[in-house]
Amino acid sequence: MTEQTPASVASTYFEALGRGDVPAAMALLADDVVWHQPGANRFSGDHAGVPGVGALLGGMMEASAGSFSLTVAGPAMSNGELVAIPVRFAGQREGASMDMSGVDLLTVRQGKIVEVHLFSEDGPAEDAFWGQA
Repeated sequence: MTEQTPASVASTYFEALGRGDVPAAMALLADDVVWHQPGANRFSGDHAGVPGVGALLGGMMEASAGSFSLTVAGPAMSNGELVAIPVRFAGQREGASMDMSGVDLLTVRQGKIVEVHLFSEDGPAEDAFWGQA
């Protein structure tokens, strides 16, 4: 069996998210994954392990009443084990809305996503949308 490339792992991950198959997407995360959520809002900071990332994503879905969505907005760009994916993310929350571009930077080793860094086009607007802790 051949090891998947970092770009193919990233593609499989985003395809799973796109069809709402969260278990398949989460299965591509390493047990000790580290997720770096940007900003100064209630979800910002580092989240470790699959349970930590699951709690983060679940919290975002709960806060947005299930409206949070993420779509791939362009081709993946690879550099070794790093894969940068342009994305668009949006959501509705208590009369507020968010819709902006970003970049998800995944580090992939041995077929698993081991680290995720997220970048938002408008950090202050994202912070205002999610609110403080």
